[in-house]
Amino acid sequence: MKAVSGKRLCRLLETRGWELKRINGSHHIYVKKGITIRISVPVHGNKPLKIGLLKYLMKIAEIDETEL
Repeated sequence: MKAVSGKRLCRLLETRGWELKRINGSHHIYVKKGITIRISVPVHGNKPLKIGLLKYLMKIAEIDETEL
């Protein structure tokens, strides 16, 4: 799997209809109408997200690996 930073994932979420609700420290909280689960993306500059967290967030947001 390709390494993806928190910034890159945030941009991808916004193109898929997710809305930035708030920023709490370095965590960006995203919501989407019709979905009760919120997504919290840690943004630490261009540091890549850990693979387990990335896969979990992709599953919630219904993002395919080819879209990265």
